[in-house]
Amino acid sequence: MPVIYAIGDVHGEAERLRHLHDLIFERHALLFEGHPFQLVHLGDYVDRGSDSAGVVDTMIALQARPDIDCICLRGNHEEMMLNGVMNVTPTAYEAWLVNGGEQTMSSYQVKGQMEVSKRHVDWLNKLPNIFVEESRKLIFVHAGIDPEDYPNDRDGVYLWTRTQHFFDVSSWKNPALAGWTVVHGHTPTDDFYPEDQAAASRRINIDTGAVFGGRLTAAIFAVNEPVRYIYA
Repeated sequence: MPVIYAIGDVHGEAERLRHLHDLIFERHALLFEGHPFQLVHLGDYVDRGSDSAGVVDTMIALQARPDIDCICLRGNHEEMMLNGVMNVTPTAYEAWLVNGGEQTMSSYQVKGQMEVSKRHVDWLNKLPNIFVEESRKLIFVHAGIDPEDYPNDRDGVYLWTRTQHFFDVSSWKNPALAGWTVVHGHTPTDDFYPEDQAAASRRINIDTGAVFGGRLTAAIFAVNEPVRYIYA
């Protein structure tokens, strides 16, 4: 079984993302040499930070490498970006700009592009909303799930939820979630460290506020070992 490295919200922090990838590769070679590994990015690659275009370039290049198994999930900021650049509604573009899209557009303009490239739009359009690792009972998603409806949640829940019912794992009564851990981002932790409820096999939040002065975090899931973290 591969070692899974789950990476939280990036928000345009391209240099730190590349540094975190380097740290992951170094750690894997040191601790798990010879074992396969998988990268799972939880979304929100764009907006607010200075180099969203560079982040998307990095992710596309990473997924193109034959030696790396890389999964990239969609976040709510990718959803807003797509709605904006594709003019889904008359106000979608303006709504995206005020939620971090202005910095994203600036990152494209720095590279001499006046609009988001079709290559990037096509990549964003193909991003899945959830990744489920059945054998280890791990659910990877950007924002969270609806503990009552899972696995029949609406897609918007995976991208946007911040309900107290999701955050309070003691209220989860759905038998479909028994023994499962949900790994998510979307809601920055107060202290910029992961919120870890792994002991109860319930919920781990790895949005540690990279774009707000916090950390960019990767959680390490290795078989028969406690969850560990790498920070950049």
